[in-house]
Amino acid sequence: MKKIKALMPEAYDFNGKLPLKQAIPLGLQHVMAMFVGNLTPLLIITGACGIGAGSEYASIQVALLQNAMIIAGIVTLIQLFSIGPVGGKVPIIMGTSSGFIGVFSSVTKIMGGGILAYGAIMGASIIGGLFETVLGAFIKPLRKFFPSVVTGTVVLSIGLSLISVGINSFGGGSSAKDFGSLENLFLAFVVLVVILFVKHWTKGYLSSSAILVGIIVGYIVAIIMGLALPHTAVTADGVEYTKSWVLNWNKVAEAKWIAIPKFMPVKPVFDLRAILPVLVMFVVTAVETVGDISGVMEGGMGREATDKELSGGVMCDGLGSTLAAMFGVLPNTSFSQNVGLVAMTKVVNRVALASGAVFLILCGLIPKLGALISIMPQSVLGGAAVMMFSSIIVSGIQLITKEPLDARRLSIVSVALGVGYGMGVSPAILAHTPQAVQLMFGESGIVPAAFVAILLNVILPKSKPANEETSKDE
Repeated sequence: MKKIKALMPEAYDFNGKLPLKQAIPLGLQHVMAMFVGNLTPLLIITGACGIGAGSEYASIQVALLQNAMIIAGIVTLIQLFSIGPVGGKVPIIMGTSSGFIGVFSSVTKIMGGGILAYGAIMGASIIGGLFETVLGAFIKPLRKFFPSVVTGTVVLSIGLSLISVGINSFGGGSSAKDFGSLENLFLAFVVLVVILFVKHWTKGYLSSSAILVGIIVGYIVAIIMGLALPHTAVTADGVEYTKSWVLNWNKVAEAKWIAIPKFMPVKPVFDLRAILPVLVMFVVTAVETVGDISGVMEGGMGREATDKELSGGVMCDGLGSTLAAMFGVLPNTSFSQNVGLVAMTKVVNRVALASGAVFLILCGLIPKLGALISIMPQSVLGGAAVMMFSSIIVSGIQLITKEPLDARRLSIVSVALGVGYGMGVSPAILAHTPQAVQLMFGESGIVPAAFVAILLNVILPKSKPANEETSKDE
């Protein structure tokens, strides 16, 4: 039996020179983890604007999806290698942000939908991205507001918010008509069991590629299921539908081999009704990016992020979002899914992540590659996601407990999670507050938890050292 090749130590070194034969599979599993999440926000917002499939602007939506993959790859490379001060040189994968879905949906209603509304979203994203870039340049004086107890709470909130996303995927996708079916659960459990087996019963290179192996096995099992089980079922209303785990090979066959990206497929429109609420969300996403970078540095490298890394990372978020809008794509930000993957595997090598970024660009230039990944059943992704997202929670706990949990730190974490995160995941409590408050705090538990943690860190009195208290008692 051929001996499994060990993963080189360079895989755990950000600047290590890792050979491509090891780097490419490690990067590919990052693409698998974020591919669907990178395209979903775009599908939702273009659909809300009425420029989705079946509309007269359907060809524009296809071009936007293609650009979304290319831009995610380019912005990831900037984050990994940096251009001047832009880019934190941190092991982060960038992609289309889902955090803006709420505010963009509101802008769409205000603007009356259509291509004009989408243009206003692009105009606001260009301005907002530049605003976040400036914010990132001044992150050093703001760093005092982000000690480990605050960033740890934000990272923990990110992980908690993603658990429901992972479980929904585990069941086949919450919008699937066969959500929670035995086939979906079986497929997800197979993937999870394979990942656990490969992660803990193999060594080196194979162990670190556990996510990729699990997803490939998921594809194979889905193919076998497709040969043995019926592809369709009937709803309670008598409507026939295709089961969510069935691989749609027609999508791959119909995809083009080569496609050139279009610059400004939608003309930007600069309207204050869109710009003002979007600017607020760019402040929020900067806080989330600080949390993601803190989480990936703690989970992957076992240390806190430096001021330069945070500043460069947030600036990359901003300029990357402006660049994305120039190509008609929604704002780009750090992907929490991949933070969980880094925390789980500890593979932080820049070459490995860069190979994933290059693959994303190729997916945009060669749509057949993108189509092959896009047909992945949600339950296959879910089998991997529940484990990755849980790893983010653990990274948050590690950050929070870097220093002893005294009464002050316990209060910050408890109130931020209880009141802040609880408010975000139960948005009905904000129904009678101004719309701006609902947009900021009602879409995700991350934002209110971060706000409460930052506020309490500022107003609560600092804990006195134990030796000082002892000397006073004496």
